[in-house]
Amino acid sequence: MRGFLCCAYIDGATGPTGPATGAVGPVGPTGAAGPAGPAGADGLPGPEGAVGLTGADGAAGPAGPTGAEGAAGAAGAAGAAGAAGPDGPTGAAGATGPDGAAGAGGPTGATGPTGPTGSTGPNPTATAGTNLSIALGGTPIPLPNAQVFSADIAANAGNTVFTVATAGRYRISYHVNTTAALLMGSRLVINGVSNAASTIAPALSVSNYENEIEVDLTANSTISLQLYPLLLAGVAVLISGGAGASLMIVRLS
Repeated sequence: MRGFLCCAYIDGATGPTGPATGAVGPVGPTGAAGPAGPAGADGLPGPEGAVGLTGADGAAGPAGPTGAEGAAGAAGAAGAAGAAGPDGPTGAAGATGPDGAAGAGGPTGATGPTGPTGSTGPNPTATAGTNLSIALGGTPIPLPNAQVFSADIAANAGNTVFTVATAGRYRISYHVNTTAALLMGSRLVINGVSNAASTIAPALSVSNYENEIEVDLTANSTISLQLYPLLLAGVAVLISGGAGASLMIVRLS
């Protein structure tokens, strides 16, 4: 059995207060570093630094693909003419062109000197000393004497109509000589139609008629020489001792 000691204390009077703080002792040695604390939060970004120096050029990259062809540019100004080249070889001769149309008959030449008198013979394609009754519609002149024809010209039974068998261009001339001046005209009738170019229609009476034309004839064309009255029907007497009337037909082509 435990006992206890019981004591009674009576407080004495309070003593004077000592100095408040003692003198600071010398600093002790640094202790070892403690473990690192957790990372703090990121700070705000700092201001942008100054631009650095330009770096050296990098190596050239590979060539890119060829681009599409651009639109054609405007035509340039014409260049100066070049020098003439040498002459080429002569070409082959061209085909001969067709014959040109026959030219108009030239003027009648001057009369040549009179030749010696020949033997008496018939007048070429003429009638001499013939009396012809000239009707209002015209009368063909018979030409029975000294006919000289090519093989393709033939006369009818009365020697008043001459048929030309060959087609072509012809020169036709005629002469009519009467013993007296008459108020009559002369003409060629070709294929039944009076030819205007061959017609002589004098304003006064005459005794000599002559004309020449060029005309294209078809095959088997007919030709006759006529006198016709300008006012009234009458009689024409062809001269004798010469060519009372003559007709010449010449093929030109």
